[in-house]
Amino acid sequence: MAGIPRQMRLTERHVGYVQPTDVSNDMPAPPEGMWAASEAEHHAIIEQLLGPDRADREVWIFAYGSLIWRPACDFVESRNGLVHGWHRAFCLGWNNRFRGSDENPGLMLALDRGGACNGVLYRLPPDRVDACMMALLQREMAWLPSAFPPRWVNARSGDRTIRALTFCIDRNSGRYVSGLSDAAIAEVLAKAVGSRGSMAEYLFATVQHLEAMGIHDPHLWQLQSLVAAHIEATYEANR
Repeated sequence: MAGIPRQMRLTERHVGYVQPTDVSNDMPAPPEGMWAASEAEHHAIIEQLLGPDRADREVWIFAYGSLIWRPACDFVESRNGLVHGWHRAFCLGWNNRFRGSDENPGLMLALDRGGACNGVLYRLPPDRVDACMMALLQREMAWLPSAFPPRWVNARSGDRTIRALTFCIDRNSGRYVSGLSDAAIAEVLAKAVGSRGSMAEYLFATVQHLEAMGIHDPHLWQLQSLVAAHIEATYEANR
């Protein structure tokens, strides 16, 4: 029947099985070959992205993953948007700190080339653009060089085309992961857990919020079902 919300197979019950043993908000040491970004470096990136004449500009951020359900900064307007030429993918690896470990590293979402992506546009407060950008970069680019640096994209929202900043994978970064089957990705997401939580939780929150906003991502929908099945087989098979 039309109007009945889709029921996710992946639920809070599944997420509850995969919990970190040590919860910490402390910033771990950066991986080899990277360094913790300084405030001066973040200021330089903001200047490069926005330029000196930004007092009267609208600054929008395009969110496609965790920024949807946990924005890094304040915003004064939000709206759904569609970006062509990029698609949402679990292609940023390997995370062995925040949502993964050396034994079971995680895969994070980034935008990869090709296709299209529905997400959320956030407009930053005009009087706090720099402060909000700093908070955003401190979360998304805590270490340099970044494997998914910010870039400008065009997002279609209603009758508007909005220029927005987002984060896209650098295929030459060494952290780009491609060619995995859905089953292989689901196995990673079902096992990986770190100090900030599990990949199952990350996937659950992303799909749940996308669906609540009327955005259905068939790929993520398939993954959430596969992850739920994997967790059930691991934790509930002998019950």
